[in-house]
This record gives sequence, C-alpha cells and structure tokens, in this order.
Amino acid sequence: MSANISLNAPPNSTADTLKIGGMTPFSATDYPGMLAAVLFVQGCPWRCGYCHNPHLQPRTQESAIAWSDVLHFLYRRSELIDGVVFSGGEPAIDPALNEAIWSVRKMGFAIGLHSAGIYPRRLAEVLPWVDWVGLDIKAPFDRYEKITGIPDSGKLAQASIDAMLESGIDYEVRTTIHPTLLDEEEIVELASTLASMGVNNYALQLFRTQGCTDDKLKAATTAGYPSADTIARVSKLFPKFTFRKS
Repeated sequence: MSANISLNAPPNSTADTLKIGGMTPFSATDYPGMLAAVLFVQGCPWRCGYCHNPHLQPRTQESAIAWSDVLHFLYRRSELIDGVVFSGGEPAIDPALNEAIWSVRKMGFAIGLHSAGIYPRRLAEVLPWVDWVGLDIKAPFDRYEKITGIPDSGKLAQASIDAMLESGIDYEVRTTIHPTLLDEEEIVELASTLASMGVNNYALQLFRTQGCTDDKLKAATTAGYPSADTIARVSKLFPKFTFRKS
C-alpha cells in the first residue's frame, strides 16, 4: 500500500451514488490469495432460486452505506487488507461502478469483481480497472431461463464470458449446481461448452441453503450429487478445476 492514499474521486465522479447494501470488512475466501473487504452492491434483475443474497435484489432509493463511509473505512484498513471485492446483487447494474472501482484502485487496493454476466457491455467497460473476476455461469446457455426466470439471459452470460476472456484478466468461472435445476449430463454439457470457449479455470459449487428462500430447493436432497464420475469427467476438461461442497 502506498502511504500517499488519495480519497479524491475523478472529476465529475458519480461514485458517491453507488448503492451499497452491505459490507464484509475482512474475507479470505472472496478473492483468491487476498485478504479483502467485500462491498455488496444493491440490485439484480434475475431471480435465481438458490440466491443467497435475495435481500440485495431490489434497488432502494438510498444506499444503506454512504460511499464516503466506505472510503474512510478502506483508508483506515489500508495496511490490513490487500484488496476490495465488488459483489452483489449484481454490481454491474450500477452505473457508478466504474468510478467507484477507479476510486478504490487509486487507493492502492487490488480489485475483485463478482458478476453473473448480466450486463456484458458494462462488464467490458470496467474490466480494465479490475484484477480478478469471479463469473457465475448458471446453465447451458439455451436453458438459462429455468434458473434466472428471464428469457434469453443465456446470451448475456455468453457475451460476458467472451468479453472476460478477450480482456486477458485473471478469473474463475463457477456454476452453482442443484439436482432439480441441472442434471448431471447438463453439468457435463455446460462444462464442455465452456472449455470449448477457452475457459481454463472452472469451479462447481454445490447448492447451499444459506439465504435461499425456495423451500423446494432446500427440501431436496443433494446426497450423491454430483457423482464421482461426473466430477471426474468435468475435471479433465480444465487445466484448473475445483469442486466445492460448501
């Protein structure tokens, strides 16, 4: 960290309009290899049943945490954390994201971004200021609607992968899986598609009940899912593969 940390945003910045719904002061799991603070941006147009932050889906009139308070918090923690992750909700929904990232990066922090790829154009705009992306991919692109509830949402995710790969940024593509949403052949199909697109770092994440408001998903058993054979088939497709049970 530089000792000369500036809190000044760019001229005519809109960063102070960024709507922050919550903040995690210290996290060792949201940015690989980094101790980071996590800023949760309000708003997401998709309604995935397994969402663990459904309270962040609406866009409220006022930010729960003022941007000036975020900057002062980061200033005080400048020697204690390495990076800042913008998560959500969907952070790219906020038109102030670019300026907010610029302001935090100027303070000397590495920048991480969690995104579902809902806004590929805005994602491409912020990538030059970002060091690492965790991109959530839900399903085979032609079956996205059964997860998100939004027609043609898979096209947006596909365009976001293309933008991310073209940028050359460090990343992880990950998919949350549940047996009532993705069967095992669909998991392999999606993984094969991603590998053919050039994805080389992929993770499968088993559904967690945390935050989930869908009683059917919570009641369904995930015992034995996915099978060891499916995990092995997927792992062979990528130079780097991770399976997370929790």
